[in-house]
Amino acid sequence: MESTKKTIIVFSGDFDKVMAAFIIANGAAAMDDEVVMFFTFWGLNALRKDAHVAAPDKTFVQKMFGAMMPRGPKKLSMSKMNFAGMGPKLMQREMKAQNVMSLPELIETAREQGVKFIACTMSMDVMGLTKDELLDDIEYAGVASYLGEADESNVNLFI
Repeated sequence: MESTKKTIIVFSGDFDKVMAAFIIANGAAAMDDEVVMFFTFWGLNALRKDAHVAAPDKTFVQKMFGAMMPRGPKKLSMSKMNFAGMGPKLMQREMKAQNVMSLPELIETAREQGVKFIACTMSMDVMGLTKDELLDDIEYAGVASYLGEADESNVNLFI
């Protein structure tokens, strides 16, 4: 069977939507498809490190973005039924009870399967995120690079 390519734009930073993106990415990678995930705007929060990283050259607005945005996949909120932050915890508990991988596990599995993560540099600039604040060993590029990947893809998703 011939390998195909899937591209996924991760625009949302909502826990449930990011979960869906990684479930699809892992499924495609398990079927030997090449998978490229392009993280932009709020989707970049899924790639943030959990720990605070000092970045002294930020503007005041960029520092405020950094303080207000969730730091990493464990801090993302739900798109629906967030229940003042309890929604993701309830969802995670139910996922564990049903033997569904956690979001950090899905991210690690995607990395192990060779899924390519690309962080949008323009969005990083606007939101004041630095490479040091994001996961190690990911790629950085603009929309032209993503479009090149999408041109080669037989499936393109926007989540």
